[in-house]
Amino acid sequence: MKADVVIMGLGYIGLPTAVLIASNKTNVIGVDINSKVVDAINLGNTHIIEPDLKKNLSQVIKKGLLIAKLKPSIASTYIIVVPTPFKKNKTADISYIESATNSIIPLLKKNDLYIIESTVPVGITEKMSKLIYNKRPDLINKLFIAYCPERVLPGNVFHELIYNDRVIGGINNKSTNKAIKFYSKYVKGNLHPTNSRIAEMCKLVENSSRDVQIAFANELSLICDRANINVWNLINLANKHPRVNILNPSCGVGGHCIAVDPYFIVSDYPEETKLISMSRKINDYKPNWCINKIKEVINKFQKRENRKPVTAYLGLSFKPNIDDLRESPANYIVESMLENENNSFNYVVEPNLKFSDKFKLSSLEETMLKSDIIVILVAHNEFRSLKMSKEKIVLNFCGIDI
Repeated sequence: MKADVVIMGLGYIGLPTAVLIASNKTNVIGVDINSKVVDAINLGNTHIIEPDLKKNLSQVIKKGLLIAKLKPSIASTYIIVVPTPFKKNKTADISYIESATNSIIPLLKKNDLYIIESTVPVGITEKMSKLIYNKRPDLINKLFIAYCPERVLPGNVFHELIYNDRVIGGINNKSTNKAIKFYSKYVKGNLHPTNSRIAEMCKLVENSSRDVQIAFANELSLICDRANINVWNLINLANKHPRVNILNPSCGVGGHCIAVDPYFIVSDYPEETKLISMSRKINDYKPNWCINKIKEVINKFQKRENRKPVTAYLGLSFKPNIDDLRESPANYIVESMLENENNSFNYVVEPNLKFSDKFKLSSLEETMLKSDIIVILVAHNEFRSLKMSKEKIVLNFCGIDI
């Protein structure tokens, strides 16, 4: 198949993006370094949970519009959608972007379009353009290079890929216009032109803003615990004010965006990011606070009953109704609690996972029947209709009604 578009990275964003573009009668080659992922996709199978993904994938695979490979092929548009984790020092690891870019440099030709969708620190698109031109000086000023951050919600990716507005910034006006023309074929939301630096910062600011708001809610939960106030009731009443909209606290912040992106600003601008930095510290602290609360309850039970309690942990993913464990505070809490525990006294329930390489997953029915302490970490739909007996001790860290 002669490709029109090459997608570098077939993860939570890359695969749905590849399927969406292919669904619009565009020949797409999706590239991933994981051979198992490539083989599964070519059979029409998905390695992630996302509504309608498997059905839409099967259709484009059958029609020959999408093929997964381990290496890229010649195309006219290349989209980089690979991970950008942070290093131990909380700075961005752009090695995956560099590797993906290096792999397509020999394939590039005049008038090709190169787009980064991965979340990056400010200036990375310009840095990648220099990398390309250093190795291919014959293409200087002959390529179109742009940045267009994804801004979708897991569990609703297809709808948001189509209907969400997109911010598109090129390294020059011609690149911006070329990228807008490309996305206009597939996106029904408004396309907002800018430059690559503003587009890069826009993505970081969006998630940092959310992180700050969540930090306020999580700090409220700490205050209310000390003040013996129900934080959920408090927030509900405070939000009756017409200009107040406080988010709900949780056991922490996870995922590939909000828990990571603020560090990309903080690491580059440490003196200017006092609020953003403190919000990260608050949200990073919250899982450890939850661990201490769980330990307190377990110790009280042991002293009172003279035996270890059977403890249930409900939820591992970083947000409700998905299977994504990246940077998940719930997963971290369960790992920490079970690290030195006898597993026979614990149950772990994650309805969105069929198996776990770290925990033995249990059914919700058996767990609710046999547990003394119920720790609710993630507000999955399956947990919202639970009926708790009065004998159960419940630690509700996500505020669902039970």
